[in-house]
Amino acid sequence: MIRTVLLAAAALAVASPALAQKQAPAAAAAAPAAPAQPGAGDWRTPNPDDVLVIDTNKGRIIVEMLPEIAPAHVQRLKELTRSGFYDGRAFFRVIDNFMDQTGDPQDDGTGGSDKPDLAQEFLFRLGQDSGFVQAADQNVSQVGFIKSVPVMSQSPMLMAMTADGKISAWPLYCPGVAAMARAQDPDSANSQFFLMRYAYPSLEKRYTGWGRVIAGLDVVRAIKVGEPVAAPQDKMDKVRILADIPAAERPKVRVIDPGSAWFKAEIASVRSRMGADFTACEIRIPSEVK
Repeated sequence: MIRTVLLAAAALAVASPALAQKQAPAAAAAAPAAPAQPGAGDWRTPNPDDVLVIDTNKGRIIVEMLPEIAPAHVQRLKELTRSGFYDGRAFFRVIDNFMDQTGDPQDDGTGGSDKPDLAQEFLFRLGQDSGFVQAADQNVSQVGFIKSVPVMSQSPMLMAMTADGKISAWPLYCPGVAAMARAQDPDSANSQFFLMRYAYPSLEKRYTGWGRVIAGLDVVRAIKVGEPVAAPQDKMDKVRILADIPAAERPKVRVIDPGSAWFKAEIASVRSRMGADFTACEIRIPSEVK
């Protein structure tokens, strides 16, 4: 059974729209400036048990996993990582302006682990206590962030009308977002996953997103391209959970807090600059790795 990520030509046009030239009104207010460097209080330290450290032959990729949005898939990733399953796995299908696919023991898209396939987690339930930070209210929906992952949901006004006081939400497929590959059956994800090189909105609510690259997006984009990739393929030499790395060699990772003053200023700056073309994918998520 081949697990893959569908590429739609029409979606590519959506992901890379041509920008129309617009005449600015003569009396337009000055746009908010981009925020300065984040201060000490603008950072957060991610849970080391939810951080995936992928050492490839092209460099290191660090992914923050979010059990809040895909608990079963994150648990599977942790189990396979801790068993050494991902060590040495190739990036066997890599499409520029789209994504890098890996995690198959056969390195060709046909394989998986000996564990059962997973039920899809395309959507998750968003409540008042979910840590969601709103970036835009679109009346019938809202866009924002949970930690490093951009998210869209139903209108928060619906929370008062649902039995559990929550609404449906899903990750947006911005650059760096990590998700599971699957076959035609929605419940067929197993071990293969992909990392987004660029934004691709057509994947929303069709694949299970479980995290985002917080450092090493340049490495993701440097992985050798091909469908399939010709030999020699780039590989994940070693994949570990940050918490499992010995203290002496464990990188210190911090990432911007979406609830911080810096992030609010970044949202305001991007919304002002983009206007009606606003997208959460343009909002920066600074990180530091030492």
